[in-house]
Amino acid sequence: MSLTISSSRLIATFMVLLLLLSSGFSSPSSSTLRSIHQRYHLDNHNYKDALTKSILFFEGQRSGKLPPNQRMTWRSNSGLSDGSALNVDLVGGYYDAGDNMKFGFPMAFTTTMLSWSLIEFGDLMNSELPNAEDAVRWGTDFLLKATSHPDTIYVQVGDPNMDHACWERPEDMDTPRSVFKVDNNNPGSDIAGEVAAALAAASIVFRKCDPSYSNLLLQRAITVFTFADKYRGPYSAGLKPEVCPFYCSYSGYQDELLWGAAWLHKATSNPTYLSYVQANGRNLGADEFDNMFSWDNKHVGARILLSKEFLIQNVKALEEYKEHADSFICSVIPGAPFSSSQYTPGGLLFKMSGSNMQYVTSTSFLLLTYAKYLTSARTVVYCGGSVVTPARLRSIAKNQVDYLLGDNPLKMSYMVGYGSKYPRRIHHRGSSLPSVAAHPTKIQCHDGFSMFNSQSPNPNDLTGAVVGGPDQNDQFPDERSDYQRSEPATYINAPLVGALAYLARPFGQV
Repeated sequence: MSLTISSSRLIATFMVLLLLLSSGFSSPSSSTLRSIHQRYHLDNHNYKDALTKSILFFEGQRSGKLPPNQRMTWRSNSGLSDGSALNVDLVGGYYDAGDNMKFGFPMAFTTTMLSWSLIEFGDLMNSELPNAEDAVRWGTDFLLKATSHPDTIYVQVGDPNMDHACWERPEDMDTPRSVFKVDNNNPGSDIAGEVAAALAAASIVFRKCDPSYSNLLLQRAITVFTFADKYRGPYSAGLKPEVCPFYCSYSGYQDELLWGAAWLHKATSNPTYLSYVQANGRNLGADEFDNMFSWDNKHVGARILLSKEFLIQNVKALEEYKEHADSFICSVIPGAPFSSSQYTPGGLLFKMSGSNMQYVTSTSFLLLTYAKYLTSARTVVYCGGSVVTPARLRSIAKNQVDYLLGDNPLKMSYMVGYGSKYPRRIHHRGSSLPSVAAHPTKIQCHDGFSMFNSQSPNPNDLTGAVVGGPDQNDQFPDERSDYQRSEPATYINAPLVGALAYLARPFGQV
């Protein structure tokens, strides 16, 4: 994870707004956006192939001892002593992006979104379902290790500044594998709330196929949420030098408490969590306006998730969440009276200059999920005088995914290995250096920078990786040093898995 991917929300948003205003960047009308997408439309996309690759990507991000059925074969074992600095076992989990860091906050969000993808669209994944479940389990196995001690969560492995000073394969890394934690003396309600959400969501994924594992996940989720709520505070307050500016909790911890409670309500059906949402929702920011959903800010996701209870189960106490969910939807619809989203000239949703594709994939997933809920409830969204149907939401989501896969001015797929033209010099250490099999000799910390600075394509394709994406003018230089646009991340792919599963469905299936 490079610095600017998680730069301060306030500063980044302000700078992007200035840029958009100075460039005459505005929200296009619905008809204009449709004509743009038609202009760049390629042949029908192979969503099944894209789904397969989007899941395969996670094997390239694995840390720890790799299993015999590892399909990304240029990767090898790494981080086998992780946790030893504090005498705990923290082997496993995922490297978040193009570095060799294990950041717990985005890893937990990745696991939550992979799980939500399976919950909503797993029945459409067919032969890819076991691979998707393996991707979830690789995350939850690590989260169980990270929460094995009462009132403690191990939230990070590695020194980010030392790690980023090297360009070396994870198999070779010799930078300090420092371990950082939150506990009752140094709370972290944000990361604890996200971990609780991840474990609760994953418990639903494994409820039928592995009941004992599902129960373990759920019981741990309950314990972790209790810790999150009892000892309140942002984890970056006590760990600022270690987690900032990489994954600071810029939005605060309130959204994760609401998000965690929402997932526990869904996973347990225990009225305690519905009561918690009702009693604490407004204090936790439930009625604040947000039009971004990311590893940092979960408000919109919580609203969409809770709105299902009102739409389908008719839980009147959650009606306001449907209203707030509608407000988010209206903010995304091009040309709607309350639209506040910007699009590039080529039609891509544009939120921030750093790793913008994460907002594209998370928004697309939410649009498809909400369309599913609206269809079940046989209702629509009203944006001022405009009626927005589930079909409209699906169309917008499809157009965004199609742009990502190549329907854009550059005719470039932003998923590695999909299509004939895709990023060849992604900002990723393991992908950019020869594999251990091809080059058994250790590549030292600084020796890898010769490859970093070269114009040669990466020797190893990180198949399925989605990079940060083009700038506000649809331009993409494909430069390894351009981490804002060329770096992949697990939380970019996680919601895309669900969106692709829906788009890959058999014709005529809603």
